[in-house]
Amino acid sequence: MKSLGKRAEGERLERMQASPRWGGGGFRNLHPITPGLRDPAVAMPSVAQFLCGGERRVPRHALPSQDPRPLWLQPPASGLRATWLGHSTVLVEIDGHRVLTDPVWGPRASPSRLAGPKRFQPAPLRLSHLPTPDVVLVSHDHYDHLDYPTVRALARHTAVPFVTSLGVGAHLQAFGVPPERITELDWWETHAVPGTGLEITAAPSQHFSGRGLKDRNATLWSSLVIRGPRHAVFFSGDTGLTSEYATIRERLGPFDLVMLEVGAFHPAWGDIHLGPANALKAHALLGGGVFLPVHWGTFSLAMHAWDEPADTLLALAEPLGVPLLMPTLGQPVEPAQAPGRAAQPWWRAVDSGQAAPPQPEQALPGAMPWPVD
Repeated sequence: MKSLGKRAEGERLERMQASPRWGGGGFRNLHPITPGLRDPAVAMPSVAQFLCGGERRVPRHALPSQDPRPLWLQPPASGLRATWLGHSTVLVEIDGHRVLTDPVWGPRASPSRLAGPKRFQPAPLRLSHLPTPDVVLVSHDHYDHLDYPTVRALARHTAVPFVTSLGVGAHLQAFGVPPERITELDWWETHAVPGTGLEITAAPSQHFSGRGLKDRNATLWSSLVIRGPRHAVFFSGDTGLTSEYATIRERLGPFDLVMLEVGAFHPAWGDIHLGPANALKAHALLGGGVFLPVHWGTFSLAMHAWDEPADTLLALAEPLGVPLLMPTLGQPVEPAQAPGRAAQPWWRAVDSGQAAPPQPEQALPGAMPWPVD
């Protein structure tokens, strides 16, 4: 099955094995897990609970979304704009260039087209209608972050470069990305994107990796920092809470925009996923900045209700005065406009059927009819 990817070998494997994070046949989290992140009274959910447990895990009606391309025709007034396209996929416009994070347009977060978590609805626009990014970032190799059909389409129909964590390049090559378009980073390594003035730095996270039964932790996982001449953005990828975020602030901050995962959380997963409460702690350790939550509203990957991450985050963040950006799918937003504006809980109208319906894509010129299948 091609979607499984490929294991690293040769010089790539040698470089991975030279990393301080390599040991015992794979990568590992080196920083001690903060006490209390795992609730000892809560057992790991069973397969049956994961597949069938919980209520309201899928929205009853379509989420509101919009075609962002008309707004993309004009550059952001502040020089920094973000468009959430679902889950952890965000198009970041920063200092005149475009960065795409963890692009997933495929229908399932799974190696199969027939089984596995299915996305609630299509992305706000087709991948072929996306303006070509200057660089694509892939934080780690899990299926909801590294999507075979999306990468294959980007490899075939664009010349976009990829920046990712150590070892993930083997998967990208197996999916058709030429090796000269792949840069793999260990933590604290920086890549200057040619011709852009942008720098991408891999930073610590606390997670794991794997796409099959026998490749657990065979590739590295990272958070990623995007820094341009005027702005800086933090993207968490997937992570549990770690005090390394204070070190990230010291070495790479401050940040104009902080994108942290808030969904797919469980009391037994506190060391590998943040959830809303720990995301706010991570935000504080990072030194603040406008907070755009990601990793929610697209796939059912935990037992909680589909909208619980957003509701809980809003309730916890408001008393703290944390500036939140909570856009609908495909809504371009500028962090500079967030302070002083209250986030609107648009998700509360979805299950009642009162939310604004998704807007169809407008027939703008320049589309290339290449599919994601």
